[in-house]
Order: sequence, then C-alpha cells, then structure tokens
Amino acid sequence: MNIREMRRRLGDTQSEFAARYNIPFRTIQNWESDIRKPPEYLVDLLEYRVQTDLINRKTALLPRYDPQKSNLPKRRDFVGAISWLQAVRDCIGEDVVFALDEALMCQGQFGGRNDEFVIWVYGSNSVSRFNGVVVLGNQVSSFNTKEKNGLKYTDFNRTIDDALANEAILDMQGITEAISKYYYRNGNSFDGISVAPEYQSRFERLAREAVEYYEM
Repeated sequence: MNIREMRRRLGDTQSEFAARYNIPFRTIQNWESDIRKPPEYLVDLLEYRVQTDLINRKTALLPRYDPQKSNLPKRRDFVGAISWLQAVRDCIGEDVVFALDEALMCQGQFGGRNDEFVIWVYGSNSVSRFNGVVVLGNQVSSFNTKEKNGLKYTDFNRTIDDALANEAILDMQGITEAISKYYYRNGNSFDGISVAPEYQSRFERLAREAVEYYEM
C-alpha cells in the first residue's frame, strides 16, 4: 500500500493520519502528492502499524445480556480481582490479553466492582460467545503486554490509549483512579506515561481530573 491507500483504509483525513503516527502534516501532503517520496523502510513500518490498527479498532457498542450465550464467573463470588480473572481465563479456555479495567486489576491499580459485567480483552472473535466479553482486537503487540499470576494484560500506557479510544462508552472511574494513583506515587508527576499523539489533548484533560480525584 502507498501512503494514501493506508490513510483511506483507516478512514483518516490527512491531519488525523499525521496525528495518529506523529508525522508532520506537511510531510503527509508531500508524500501523497509525490512531491517527496518516503523511504521504503518507513513505508513498510507504517504499513505494519496500519494493518495492526485495522485489526484493533475501537468498540462502538457495549454488549447486552444474551440468554443464548454462556456466562462467565461473577466478580462478586470472588474475594480478590486476580482470583476472579484467573477463573474467567480458565472458563474462556483460550489465550486472551485482558484490557482496560481488567488490565488495571492485573496491575493492582483497580479493584473492580462487585457487579462487573463487561470484560475487555484482546483475543479471537470466538470469545464473544460469553456474555459481557468485548473483544477490542484480535491481537496486540507483545511490546504492549505483560504477564503476571498466569494472566496476560496490556501495560499501563496501552491501557490508557485503549481507554481514550473507547471513552465514549467506557466508565472512566477505573482509569481516572489508576492515573491518580500513578501521579501521587510518582512524586506528583506523570513522567513515564506516554500516549498516542491523537489522544494527547484528551489525556491532558484526564490528567487534570486525575490530580483532583483524591482531593474531591
């Protein structure tokens, strides 16, 4: 694919594509109008990123209860979040990477809710046979995942990116609480957190809310 084809596959404008991959807008214009030609290695890297982003799209709707689907273990039946997620993993019986609130639970950043219904994962579409499971994407880079207690989950930066991508339908309490904890445990600093360029302005707003979270 050339640059224009990549951008159109994503449905991005030139400015959105530039922001997504932190490339100057004028550079995208020059590439697409053949004023300049991007290096082949860069085209290959961009195509890999685009193919990954095409697979890992943001979610549009939250699942509703379907009596035809199987049920997963309930959060309220377990004392700790980790034991619950281990039971969920065993019940699913497939390799999944926990995301969003579940990733925060794996990280020890969020305890979850007793009435937890939605479970966010990266994995095959077949895991949607269970009630409450939202498949964010079929794959996620190993550079953005961690493993502990036999559970795979997205790292903190990827978790924040996923939260901002799905903000319109996500209860942001967990992510706001986690960012607030990070800030105060890190000497009143957000150093170490990096988000995709297209989410930077939204993260700055979220960061302000996080600083005030424990002051309210």
